[in-house]
Formats: sequence, structure tokens, C-alpha cells
Amino acid sequence: MVTKAVLQTHSPKILEHQLNNFFPELLKFNSIEETEKSAIYQKIKPEVERILNAVVQEDFALSEPQAVASGFPDKIKALAWNIERGSRFAGIIDALKSHEGLKDKDLLLLTELDCGMARSENRFVAQDLAKELEMNYAFAPVYIALQKGSGVEAQAEGENTKSLHGLAMFSKFPMKNVHAVALPNGKDKMWGKEKRLGYLRALIADVKHPSGVFRAVTVHLDAHSSRKHRHLQMKIVLNHLGTLPELPTVIGGDWNTTTYNAQTANRAILGYFRRVLIGVKNVVKNHYPHPDRYFEKGLFREIEKRGFDYKNLNEIGAGTIHYDMENAAYNTNLGDWVPRWCFPFIFWAAKRVGGRVSARVDWFAGKGIKPSGKPNTIGSLKDAENVPLSDHDAITIDFVQSKD
Repeated sequence: MVTKAVLQTHSPKILEHQLNNFFPELLKFNSIEETEKSAIYQKIKPEVERILNAVVQEDFALSEPQAVASGFPDKIKALAWNIERGSRFAGIIDALKSHEGLKDKDLLLLTELDCGMARSENRFVAQDLAKELEMNYAFAPVYIALQKGSGVEAQAEGENTKSLHGLAMFSKFPMKNVHAVALPNGKDKMWGKEKRLGYLRALIADVKHPSGVFRAVTVHLDAHSSRKHRHLQMKIVLNHLGTLPELPTVIGGDWNTTTYNAQTANRAILGYFRRVLIGVKNVVKNHYPHPDRYFEKGLFREIEKRGFDYKNLNEIGAGTIHYDMENAAYNTNLGDWVPRWCFPFIFWAAKRVGGRVSARVDWFAGKGIKPSGKPNTIGSLKDAENVPLSDHDAITIDFVQSKD
């Protein structure tokens, strides 16, 4: 199990590599065990680990004296959003600059950002976002992608360059002690149609805000995992935070609290049938938007046991991801891990609730902070071509550091 914290940050040059030359050979392997035993992997292992242990940090924000002089209040405005690779880049920038609910945030905790992937025009999405928004940023790779992606992504024009995917944090204020904690995979990433090297990580930084230093954490838990495994991943994050000097802390990101065990298609299908037996309408109303009530209860109880609050920092019951069975792209992606013979039954169940199902998978949690105003879930975000900016809604919370 990989849980090493990486305590060094680097310039983007650390992400330069020539590993793409070895991808055709690596794609022949069907498990990470087989891959790691191979002579070719042993040859490139130092380079792979160098990339996967990197954290990039650059500063594009106002200097600290200017930020303080600008009259920023004690209130800290935070946003968490899975931006689905950053492939709708222009629309995402426009939303973060001009959308009433998204603009002028002090802290962005973003998941699913590409670096040198054809599906997102080979941008270094994190760096380009930071420059456009004039914010400091940190980026941690989580996967070296051996292919263009899954589903419709596999049809992207062009070829990958750096072939990296990761998560990031953006701040108007200086960040220090930036590092990442690796999380064990919920499934073998070399098995299936989208082969990757790497593992998800939590990205951590201390933010020097005028009202006092606080800690921010971007977290992305594994979609293709069991509920127990997501609980384990969160425990690893919380255990690590417990080793650090105590600070007010906000955790945000995509926790993939789908209520399913999705380590394999068969387990996901069995889970689907179980929910049909429970009652489709019951599950859609009482469980998908409320995973903390039963299916993912262990994860949320763990958070509360460690002194973190989540109930007051989220718009409880509001879904952040929406499954529309009439969406052609979604059906293409679904076909990558669910057998086609299941589709008619899935569609039948979905039609019983109008063909669209919403789940809450994106969350904030905090310790030593308290909300200032109501948390919001912001959906229906589209670009100038009326294309959704992401398959996830954004979530926001304004908070202040607790003084007691």
C-alpha cells in the first residue's frame, strides 16, 4: 500500500519525460503485477516514480501585501469541482470569471485536470487556469495514461504528449508546505480498456490568509472501488492530517460516494439489482442524494469521529452528478464497464424515475472552521456551444476560521 507523503515541490519541468515511447509495450500487460515484473517496467521505473511523486507549484497571484491591501475580509470563499479533464477549457474559464456563483473565489479545490492529453488539447490545464485566473496553484499527477482515455475520449483527435492526469489546488494567497499523499487503488488500473500507471492522491497545502493560516486539502477518492475502500482512502488522508501541526482545515473534492461497489462490472451490476429490489424510487430519493444515511455511512462517520463537520458545509440532498439515459456519450462510457445485455434493464429502471438520476458525490468537510452563509450546488454549467462544462456540478462554501 502506497501512503508516502511527498514534501518537495517542483517547476513544471519535473513533468517532462519520454515514457510515451514505451507505451506500446506496456499496453500488452493486463495487470499491474505483470507490468511491474517486466524488464521494460524495471527499466523505466525510476522515471515513472519521479513523475508520480512530483508536485508542481507556481505563483501567479497578487503579492501578499497587495492582496491584504485589496480588503479581503475574514470570509474565505471556496469552490470544489471535478472539471472532467478540463476539456471545455474556455467555458470553464468563463464560468470561473463571470458566473455569479463561481467567480472571485479565494480557494479552488479541483479534480480531474489533464496535462498533455489529446482529449483536452494537450494543455497543462492547471497552469493555464492559474495564469488566466491570476492565482497560485499546485498540481499533483495521479496517473500516467497509456491511452487517450475511455468511451468517447478514445476518439479524440491527435496524440497525447505528456499523458498525465491529476488534481490541483488554486489560491489567491500564498501556499506553503505543499505535498501529496498517495492512496491505494481500488482496482487494477492495468486491467480493462483504460490502462494507466499510478494512483489517486490527496493534495495538501497551508494557505497564508490574512485572517490566519489554514490548511486546504483536495481529495479525489476512487470511483472503481468498494465503499469500504473509499472509507480506507479517507482514513489515510485523515491519519496523515493527524500527524501535521493543528490548523483549521477544509477538505473538498470528488469523493465518488456513488453508494456502489464498482471494483468490477459484475459487482456494480449486482449492486444495481439490489437497489431495484429496495425500490428504485426509494433509492433515487433517499440514498443517491444521501449516501451518508446508509451505503457510505462508514466514511462519513469516520469524518465526524475525527472532529470534522460535513453536514453544515454542504447543500445536503442536492445531487452533483446526473445520469441521463438518453445521453449518447454517457451510454458510450457506460458500455466500457457494464455488459450491453444489462442496458435494457438499466433503462427500464431509470425510466421509472423519469430517465434521470442524481447522486451526491462531491463534498466539503471542515475542522476549526464554520460556514458564513449557505453552501451551494451549482449545476447546468455550459459553454458558448451549449455543451456541459463537466459531468459534475460545482459546490461552494464561504467559511471563516473558528476563534474558539
